[in-house]
Amino acid sequence: MQYRKDRQGRELSVLGFGCMRFPRRGGGIDMEKTGEAMREAIRLGINYFDTAYIYPGSEAALGEILEKDHLRDQVYIATKLPGYLIQRAEKMETYFQEQLRRLRTDHIDYYLMHMLTDVKSWEKLCDMGIADWIREKKASGAIRQIGFSFHGDTDRFLEILQAYDWDFCQIQYNYMDEHTQAGRRGLEAAEARGIPVIIMEPLRGGKLVQLLPAEAREKIAACPDPTTPPALAFGWLWDQTGVTCVLSGMNTLSMVQENCAMAARAVPGCMTEAQHATVEAVRDILRRKILVGCTGCRYCMPCPQGVDIPGIFQCYNLKKTESLWNARHEFFQTIALRERLSTPDRCVGCHACEKKCPQHLPIVEKLQAAQKTLMPVHYRIAIHVARRWLFHRKA
Repeated sequence: MQYRKDRQGRELSVLGFGCMRFPRRGGGIDMEKTGEAMREAIRLGINYFDTAYIYPGSEAALGEILEKDHLRDQVYIATKLPGYLIQRAEKMETYFQEQLRRLRTDHIDYYLMHMLTDVKSWEKLCDMGIADWIREKKASGAIRQIGFSFHGDTDRFLEILQAYDWDFCQIQYNYMDEHTQAGRRGLEAAEARGIPVIIMEPLRGGKLVQLLPAEAREKIAACPDPTTPPALAFGWLWDQTGVTCVLSGMNTLSMVQENCAMAARAVPGCMTEAQHATVEAVRDILRRKILVGCTGCRYCMPCPQGVDIPGIFQCYNLKKTESLWNARHEFFQTIALRERLSTPDRCVGCHACEKKCPQHLPIVEKLQAAQKTLMPVHYRIAIHVARRWLFHRKA
């Protein structure tokens, strides 16, 4: 196992154990299989375990296994405060104490503000006194390091990054999201500030393995330097110095062993020129299957009406490369729940964006198509309800 250091000099395994998708049996978590996978992971050197308040049964299962097998002191626990559920200051302590009970511990090693989408969502918590609350918890040792997880675009990420003295952050990043979400620009900005970056969705929920088209699999198989779809995706991340730890939801012993074997070689510069060329070839194959040829260059931005044009097209393209459900889920999570509306229905057809687009895309027309796909009536209702609940309830 390779390790990279956090801001305090503690060594984190380059492969982290994502606890969102523990194996399930009979409507609950399969504790036997989960325990086997966790024990093997720790034996092979994994020391970073990531969970969250809203992952069903995850915190409790993690805490029970670590306590039963006397493993708590061998790992770092990362979990997340559900800020989107908090409307009163005292709820911070309520949720935190519940998490300590679930995890059967007296401290959280890495505590994240869960799923910040823009700086407003952080400022809302600041207005309720979270900075003082964090200061108190860090002083007492109940929280060792504070960070945030992020879904949104690069500009929003950079705003949050500069809004507080973070110890670490967590972003969605993979070779298909290089210039979307926080993106490479966000990763490098965090690295420049000395902020470790934890990576989630390295395989885009498995899409860069199970759902690769045959043509892409053939390219990978033909690479002069032998590799596999998961090795290519993980290697692309570990090759970058700004990546501290890559999370993987590992449900079986074989998956743990396979991923740990890859992590043993995970050093910056581990990718060969041939493997980088293979990534580019696979990316080109996947991009040819998209609905809008947007490269994410953002020359069209800012939109006078606040429409996140590249972000919307990224979601819209998922309909073709992954599934309609994934497209709408990504849109709901990364675009629809920002405090400032960025949805395609805000477009007024001024065509200012089209004059700046290097690809000469018919942006207005494509936004209308994206709106029909991503915002059917039932999704509009769900977005309206979610936004009222998040932004308009009284404290």
